[in-house]
Amino acid sequence: MSMVDLIKQIGVGAVEAGQPVAVVYGTVTKTSPLEVTVEQRLALPEAFLLVPESLTRYEQTVGSTTIVIRPGLKQGDRVVLLRMQGGQQYLILDKVVTGGG
Repeated sequence: MSMVDLIKQIGVGAVEAGQPVAVVYGTVTKTSPLEVTVEQRLALPEAFLLVPESLTRYEQTVGSTTIVIRPGLKQGDRVVLLRMQGGQQYLILDKVVTGGG
């Protein structure tokens, strides 16, 4: 399922449930297994999180050298999430950067 299809599905589910999609911010508190804390009190385990491919680690080996193409999420990263209908799943949209990086 593409990112656009997933966002459409979230929107339709929210309308059907009479609840708007909520945008929330969180911090990656663990990476293995993944955990994101939102509102400084709610720790979301990996089972509640949908992570797009663009935020997963990807490495490529060229000869004897391994190159990191995408570093993935790291502890301390700030992220923006969409809370899906009922608050049982959260789609991580992207990392949040401030001050140029």
